[in-house]
Amino acid sequence: MSDPNKIFSEKLRAIRKGKDFSQDKLAELTKIDRSYIGRIDRGEVNITLEMLFKIAVALECDPGEMLPSLKQILH
Repeated sequence: MSDPNKIFSEKLRAIRKGKDFSQDKLAELTKIDRSYIGRIDRGEVNITLEMLFKIAVALECDPGEMLPSLKQILH
């Protein structure tokens, strides 16, 4: 079974970098501490739905784009 946090963080990082956002910029837009954004970006923490939606709004993407699929987790 794959770690869903790692898969989430890889997707988040890809979207963030694709929009040319630094961790600092994402932290500023979401009002989430920069060090915590770094931990999210590395897949070290579980985040709340509230944080997921704050990040999605800041990145202007659907929250589901960052979530791992069941197939990804099971393989």
